Amino acid sequence: MFPAERLVRLPDALGLDEAAVVLFKGITAQYLLKTTYPVAPGSKVLIYGAGGALGQLMCAWARHLGAFVMGVVSRPETVERARAAGCDAVFVFDPATLAGQVREATHGSGADVVYDPIGRATLEASLDSLRPRGLLVSFGATSGVPAPIEVGTLNAKGSLFLTRPSLAAHTATAAEYQERAQDVLHAVAAGIITPRIWRRYALADVGTAHADLEQGRSQGAIILAP
Repeated sequence: MFPAERLVRLPDALGLDEAAVVLFKGITAQYLLKTTYPVAPGSKVLIYGAGGALGQLMCAWARHLGAFVMGVVSRPETVERARAAGCDAVFVFDPATLAGQVREATHGSGADVVYDPIGRATLEASLDSLRPRGLLVSFGATSGVPAPIEVGTLNAKGSLFLTRPSLAAHTATAAEYQERAQDVLHAVAAGIITPRIWRRYALADVGTAHADLEQGRSQGAIILAP
């Protein structure tokens, strides 16, 4: 039985499928942008996966909060989708060039915060893209768990900060969960973020859905229908 205090009343204007694709990812975007690092006007943010389901929400919301939004994508064909989501600049990931591209886009300063759900493959490039005393938010492991970091490395690269947040820690109480959920629903109602369903699959085709995700073919959220 699901606890009643964790149920969220949906507005009439929001369909069930749209709620399914926006609420979980929206809460993740909400705590990352408003608690892990409070994005404000003038913030310089770097967001990996800018063309994906979560990335599109984060880019749009960060832009609304007044940030200069830089997105990272894996393929050139995703660049325009990331721009449409709200990015001011978009980079196709190359670990050898990313940090330089970020510094050029920020007139030499670097990013205030890097949101990195990729993990092992992007860790060094993410650290090198930060300004002094910038924050690396490592919250995923698409390419594998990030390698351990020597504490001295953070000092050597500019007194950097590093955090590894989780959804559970940011929704530990029912009150906090409800507050974040309501903020997401408000953002949807205000047109700040938009639920985007890329494709619906029958539950029997779950293997195909996973393949599309793993191969990077998805352009938004996926719905599985029984």
